[in-house]
Amino acid sequence: MSQSVVIDANRIFSELIAANHHLRRVFASQPETEFHCPKYVLVELFKHKERIAEATGLNEPELLALLHTLLERIHFFDEDAISIGSWTEAWRLCREVDENDVAYVALTLELGGDLWTGDRELETGLSKKGFTKFGSSRVLVARGGLEIKSATVKEDAYAVVGE
Repeated sequence: MSQSVVIDANRIFSELIAANHHLRRVFASQPETEFHCPKYVLVELFKHKERIAEATGLNEPELLALLHTLLERIHFFDEDAISIGSWTEAWRLCREVDENDVAYVALTLELGGDLWTGDRELETGLSKKGFTKFGSSRVLVARGGLEIKSATVKEDAYAVVGE
């Protein structure tokens, strides 16, 4: 049985901006893992495309190739297909933490998977409410039999492009 991992925009932005390429290594090392995002993440990527391009220093063809590499392994989930029960529970968990992350948490609950985010404030807030289904670069890379060579993992590049 494959494992489901929901990736938030923060992780995708981090992968695009950072040079460490953890997400691509995880994708390559774990063909059995299914990666998911709400379709809304495409709006977020488009909304911040100029800032992402500027932060990466890549020209348009290079950036598009990188995006294609990342997005081809992600299953985009229609938010309307998420049950009311998952939305309700996600709202309860996120409303005092970060309402912008309700869709990611709802999808994680719907799929019974893990949420992979670089948002430490979100993780802390959700953990205090009993939600502990988180993935991380270190865990996912290790699960794939890989090792992170860098001593630091830049998890939160979302701040670079803004909310």
